[in-house]
Amino acid sequence: MKILILEDEPIIAIDLEDIVLSRVHEAEVLLADSIEAALSSLDGGIDFALLDIALGTSGETSLPIAQRLLLERVPFCFVSSSLGDLPATFGSVPKVSKPFRPEEVAEMLPRAA
Repeated sequence: MKILILEDEPIIAIDLEDIVLSRVHEAEVLLADSIEAALSSLDGGIDFALLDIALGTSGETSLPIAQRLLLERVPFCFVSSSLGDLPATFGSVPKVSKPFRPEEVAEMLPRAA
């Protein structure tokens, strides 16, 4: 199972990767810190994604990736401190607020298993 983690903070990305690898049998984790890197992962196909909303200081967001995942019917979850900034389009998408507890993220993962 391929799981994309789109997160611009390296320490948080590593934490999320550890949570995934400890709970999803035979997971292949793809780490991306920008839209460009995430698009490259999507082209190879993924089964689930964990997305931070705000990426870096340039104002880039993961919303284009989220929209593509919705269109392709790939399950995903937002893991972000910017959940209040989400458009209504993403109202039904699972969300975990930062700072998170590992159990909160783990609860989202069975949807991908």
